[in-house]
Amino acid sequence: MNLLHANDRPGTYPPSYYAATAPALPPFPVLKGAAKADLCVIGAGYTGLSTALHAAEAGLSVVLVEAQRVGFGASGRNGGQLGSGQRQDQMVLEKMVGLEDARLFWRLGEEAKSFTKNLIARLGLDVGLKPGVAWTGSSRAEVHHLHDYAAHLNARYDYPEIEIPDEAAFRRIIPSPAYRGGIIDRGAAHLHPLKYALGLARAAAAAGVRIFERSEVHHIAQGPKVTIRTGAGDVEADHVVIACNGYLGTLDRRIAARVMPINNFIAATEPLGPEAAKVLGEDIAVADDKFVVNYYRLSEDGRLLFGGGESYGYRFPRDIAAKVRRPMTEIYPHLRDVRIDYAWGGTLAITMKRLPYFARLAPNVLTASGYSGHGLGTATHAGYLMAQAVRGQAEGFDAMARLPNRPFPGGPALRTPFLYAAMSWFSLRDRLGI
Repeated sequence: MNLLHANDRPGTYPPSYYAATAPALPPFPVLKGAAKADLCVIGAGYTGLSTALHAAEAGLSVVLVEAQRVGFGASGRNGGQLGSGQRQDQMVLEKMVGLEDARLFWRLGEEAKSFTKNLIARLGLDVGLKPGVAWTGSSRAEVHHLHDYAAHLNARYDYPEIEIPDEAAFRRIIPSPAYRGGIIDRGAAHLHPLKYALGLARAAAAAGVRIFERSEVHHIAQGPKVTIRTGAGDVEADHVVIACNGYLGTLDRRIAARVMPINNFIAATEPLGPEAAKVLGEDIAVADDKFVVNYYRLSEDGRLLFGGGESYGYRFPRDIAAKVRRPMTEIYPHLRDVRIDYAWGGTLAITMKRLPYFARLAPNVLTASGYSGHGLGTATHAGYLMAQAVRGQAEGFDAMARLPNRPFPGGPALRTPFLYAAMSWFSLRDRLGI
């Protein structure tokens, strides 16, 4: 079973708060017959849309093919957090790759964040971009670690954007009994993710990108010219970018061996009115210290958008709202009886090291995916770097391709049971508080 078809109605966005509040974008046509281009991009999430937009702005002819709708996957369903650095913290990266390369990857992560903010401003996108993401600790030890990490970033990476509130100030901002304290990254931000994806699609189309929806790619024939085949048409291109992330399926086994799809879930409550102040005292986003991360923020109309819970099979649970309500009420017990108006799932992709997978699969075939929950800025920047690489300017892409990424044990066939066992163990540790 392919995740493109496992949980959603064909050609339809999930019944999410995002889909209910984003200005509709008329469907793009289905690819029929033969097309030619300098570049063919497969997948219309942040990675593919950014690649297509920046390649077209540089003068290339671009065809973008999407199996469902633009922004259909994780790009239109995620928590909307634009984080700093890489998915792994810098202390972990230093142990993995050494201080010099850790500094390089921090710089590239910061470039991704600022690049995304500047792109939103340049295109004039109305996506509700707001500053501030808090990292919370459930124990004194974790709070001390977060405070030490903030000091580490300031001293070693010249990053003074992290605020360390005292306990009273923290509780005014995040009044949850589940947390003992934390830090606030004022350089990070949050936004409406589907509005952002649709804004990129509009900009790409205006730049001359030929976008085709409901055009699932079934085969890629590599060579000096690459041919991609869909059910009703094909594209011959000088270069191809594979930007499918968690919805790759069996399209390329080399990517599939290193990039694992997992499902994550979000619920949107009814508007909380004055009760919203009992959830967040400031309009920031939050991510906690659990291995299976809980993340949340308030919507513009005062709903709690809460993400929590993961699954590793193809199917979403029957009652997504109940799955999310459990961690939500652990964080905010007073919301036990609050009405949930929207609940949806989505498929993201992770790697063994929780670092993105950039690779040149052939001289004229590039890919980037596996953002592990840190994709909003990284994927946008990845698209720009791949558009540059297609034009022969590959320094940034090649640097990101140096990030360590080994295959999951057993490759695509055994990665799911391996990950399920590992994540079950870590989920148990979260519940036991160890």
